Amino acid sequence: MAEPLSQDATTTLKALLTGSDPVSSALRAQIPHTQVAGTCGCGCVTLDLVVDRTKVPAAPIHGNPAADAWYVVPEDAGVMVFTAGGYLSLLEIYSARSEPITRWPEPRFVEH
Repeated sequence: MAEPLSQDATTTLKALLTGSDPVSSALRAQIPHTQVAGTCGCGCVTLDLVVDRTKVPAAPIHGNPAADAWYVVPEDAGVMVFTAGGYLSLLEIYSARSEPITRWPEPRFVEH
């Protein structure tokens, strides 16, 4: 069963999708209609996303990841947003460390 996005996941998505281009704008508009459909089995905060497609249109055709960035803190972590059919589908965090990242880093540390 889908659950609401946390405030941390919401602000992370907004920090990644800051562009004024049509894809970023369309994906930002999907955030209020996005829920968490699942999580990663490793214990990290990566999220499978589902968008209520009756509430908002798909983004224009684009590649994946739709957005990606590194974090300044922690310096060995990055984050990516993936889509399927023009809709948000995955918010993935990754790290060079062997242990999973279990909390979203502060969005102010996102570096495009």
